[in-house]
Parts: sequence; C-alpha cells; structure tokens
Amino acid sequence: MLDLSPATPVVPGPLDAPPPLRTAVSRRRDPREAARELAGALRHTELGFVLFFCSAEYPLAALSTALNEAFAGVAVAGCTTAGEITPDGYGRGCIVAIGLDRRHFAVSCALVEDLAGFDLIRAQRLVDGLLDECRGRALAPVGEHSFALTLLDGLSSCEEQVLATLDAALGRIPSFGGSAGDDNRLAHTHVHAEGRFHGQAAVVVVINTRLPFEVFTTHHLRPRDEKLVVTRADRERRRVLELNALPAAEEYARLVGLPVEALEPDVFARHPLAVRLGEAHFVRSIQRVNDDGSLSFYCAVENGIVLTAMQPTPLLEDLEAVFAGLTARLGEPALIIGCDCFLRRLELEALGLVAPASRLLARSRVIGFNTYGEQHHGMHINQTFTGVAIGSRPSTSDA
Repeated sequence: MLDLSPATPVVPGPLDAPPPLRTAVSRRRDPREAARELAGALRHTELGFVLFFCSAEYPLAALSTALNEAFAGVAVAGCTTAGEITPDGYGRGCIVAIGLDRRHFAVSCALVEDLAGFDLIRAQRLVDGLLDECRGRALAPVGEHSFALTLLDGLSSCEEQVLATLDAALGRIPSFGGSAGDDNRLAHTHVHAEGRFHGQAAVVVVINTRLPFEVFTTHHLRPRDEKLVVTRADRERRRVLELNALPAAEEYARLVGLPVEALEPDVFARHPLAVRLGEAHFVRSIQRVNDDGSLSFYCAVENGIVLTAMQPTPLLEDLEAVFAGLTARLGEPALIIGCDCFLRRLELEALGLVAPASRLLARSRVIGFNTYGEQHHGMHINQTFTGVAIGSRPSTSDA
C-alpha cells in the first residue's frame, strides 16, 4: 500500500555526514579511463584506503600504473577475480572498488611474496608490524575492534600453510578473505599491493574501526549418505588419483550418474564433496579432470580422508537468511564485503537465478568478487559465501 502521508522533514545533523564507505564500478576497458572513473566516485579529502577487485581481462601492468596515478598518496590493494560483485549485483569484465574514510577506518596492509617459506615466525613478525601500524592511528582498541582481510594467489597451492600461520599470529582478531581468480581460465591469478600486481603472493590487510562488524561464512550444502575414501593422492599437487581404490574420475562420475566426459565445472558445482570436522562439513571442490583420470582439487587433499557427497539446498534462501541475521545483529549494514566462490555463481547460472541473486546482493549492499577459494578464521574452504558485514554507525557504548 502506498503511504501518502506528508514526508518527515530531514533535519541536518551528524546523520548527513559523508558515508564511511564509498563504492564504485567501472566497465571501461581502457585502464586509465577506468581508474579515473573510480577515482571520480571515491576520492575525497579523507580517503584513507582503496580496496578493489578486477577482471583478469585488464592489462594488469597498465592498470597498476593507472591506479597509482588516480589514487596518488592513497594505499591501494586488491586482486583479480573470477567475476565481480558490483553495486548492481554480479558483473563480468569490470573493476569494482571500495573507498575507506580515514575518520572511520585505520588500515594497515602488507605483501607476502614467499608463500612457500611463510612460517609462524614470519607470520608473527608481519602481524606485529600490521598491528603496530594500526595502533598508531587506531580509532578503537585494536584487539576488540579489528578484523583482517586476506587475498591470495588462487593457484598457488599454499593457502593452507599461509592461513594457518596467519591465524595463529592474529590470535583473537577475526579474519576472512578470498583467493584471486582469472575469469575461470585457471592459468594466472594475481594480487595487488605496493603499487603493482604480484603472482605467487598474498596481501594481508588489518582494518580497525569503531563501527560494528561481523565476519561470517555460509554455504547451502547438506550431507548425503554416500562416502568416498581417498585411497591414492598427490598431496603436493592437490590431486586425487583413486577414490575407493578405483580411478578417481570414474568413481566420481559413477557417484553423480554421468560419464567421465561430461564432468565439467557446473557438474562439480552441483555435486560437491566435503570433509567432516566435528559436526561441520567443509567442501573440497574439484577443479578439473586430468588426462590420467585423476581429479585436481582447490583445497588440500591427502590419503585416507573420507569425502562426503553433498547436495545443494536453495542457495538464495540460505543467503537471504544470513543477511537478515546480520541486519538484526548490526543494524542496516553500510557494506558487506563478500568473497563468493565462483562455483556458486556457476550453479546460479545453470539454474537461471543470476538476476534474482544480483537483486539480493545489491539490496544487501554487497561488494566483492567470485573467488577460487575462501578463507575464514585460518581455514581454506570452498563453495561458500564468506565476508564481513560492517554496520552504519558505532554502537552506543563506542560512540
């Protein structure tokens, strides 16, 4: 029913202050034009940090140069994607960015280039440096009012080691993140920090704020009765050669009722496998079928683990319920930074649900990207929507 009563007059005051987070998207193919368009929407005198997610179709060296020029004097970090989440929902072939106001966020950022050699000592040194930098500009006690964002090369095969050591060093500070993509080519993925793109690297960002926030993860998959035991695996290459003592691709094809030749990413999205830890199931998504009949995975696999067949429930119902819960706890969010597995997007595309999904994401103020893996509290996971919801105003106790 339309409300025809007189509108309540707007009284100028603190609520009319500029938003703490600004968002922008550019679909321009020329890097300089794209960077200028983003800067036109995000730049202001109090801009303190820019986070972006871009299609791997851009010429990355030229894009770095353009971003450095457009945001001179402002730290910029980001990564390539397997699809973008824009203010209008799902996007392709574009670049989306978030500008953080220094009056609401103290941000410190570091690059990790030697992923294979990233041990606990190096992780602790890196985290200590990030936290010290945050404390110098902190807006609220760092331990209680900070979260960490991690962006990793999605084809590095080092996520588990890096995340476990970072989580131990971060202690009680919650963390989330995503693995960079390359528009589903599975060839080269990149993260961006210190003025350029890097392969085989990670970016760690610590954000301190007075605004309420919640780091979360969700998936819409439920366990079935069928089990597959990994009886032969190449742990280093995340490759399973045998399941139930049979060729891996053949046994998986039998499980899903398809010939091996029909095993494609959309099949992996609709028929995932998971490891059970306690009462929870953590998806181990299949990347591809190899010529030798083995299966490559996005997460670590090893001999002896038991994989449970999973079945999807309505994805959008699950996500809408999660967003409703976040709003109930935090109030209307200023923004949700989302890391959404690209296999979830493939499932939505197969079901013809991209348009309603985009409406839900836009309505919920989600900005982010489609990933080759998600990160949550030190764990590398697949086929989830993981992120942070940031409230619009400080709680009464912190205001």
